[in-house]
Amino acid sequence: MDLEKMIRNVPGFPKEGITFKDVTTLLKDPLAFKYTIDALTEKYRDKAIDVVVATEARGFIFGAPLAYTLGVAFVPVRKPGKLPAETVKIEYALEYGTDAVEIHKDAISPGQKVLIVDDLLATGGTVLATAQLVEMLGGQVMGIAFLIELLPLKGRRKLSAYPVKSLIKCEDY
Repeated sequence: MDLEKMIRNVPGFPKEGITFKDVTTLLKDPLAFKYTIDALTEKYRDKAIDVVVATEARGFIFGAPLAYTLGVAFVPVRKPGKLPAETVKIEYALEYGTDAVEIHKDAISPGQKVLIVDDLLATGGTVLATAQLVEMLGGQVMGIAFLIELLPLKGRRKLSAYPVKSLIKCEDY
């Protein structure tokens, strides 16, 4: 299945010069969504993953069913103030300013093997921060998976310490 054809490109969103990769068109097609989760499952079925960690919010869409098909735990990483129990937080740099993500302090046990999932790899900042949170809690990042990778933004370079896989590699953004 050509998953790239299932993604709607929205020029000028959220600002001029950006072409937003809208995954809702893939999600509304049950065969395409199933194919996506099955393809990710096959890439990680034999990797002895203990936990799938996904970043807010579209990462949840792919991370939760992937955790289910792998038969492992699912852990969300969220923006500050969204998780109800004690958290660990990390700030990371954006092009202009900073952002932050949090994880529950008890979400990952030392030594657990973790797969990080998000919908799209752009510059890699959010996912790198997520990997650092996992490692702060003693988890071992076994891989990072994306539906879409925007090749011109070279986010994979920022994640060079980890095995990265993406189902769709786009030359445009």
